[in-house]
Amino acid sequence: MKVIYKMWFDNSGTAFGEGPYRLLKGVEKTGSLWRAAVAMEMAYSKARRIIACCEQNLGFTLITRKAGGVSGGGSKVTPEAIELMGKYERVRAQMEGVLSATYAKHFGERAEVQFYEMEIRKRGRRRTAQ
Repeated sequence: MKVIYKMWFDNSGTAFGEGPYRLLKGVEKTGSLWRAAVAMEMAYSKARRIIACCEQNLGFTLITRKAGGVSGGGSKVTPEAIELMGKYERVRAQMEGVLSATYAKHFGERAEVQFYEMEIRKRGRRRTAQ
């Protein structure tokens, strides 16, 4: 048996979860929201909407953007976003221990605890993220 869970932070509307977290990790890695979206097989316009919605619900900026041109453009994760990402990672890790202990208490045995894997939609098809 395994316990599968999903987690997000809510602030009068979904404020932050696995999708925005993965987008921001991609921006950290590539320096570009567009490249992060492509790596997730997501439309850039959707990635922009997700970040904008999170920023509105959280009340602070997650990425700074620089328009393209001769020197090129890009995006950078803000210090506030880096702090939020760290908290998200720590809460998620601690949740696995709590869920495992709670399951063992009620069922008398250990269970594998697994985070819910997002499904990525592409051209009307569904597939499990890898």
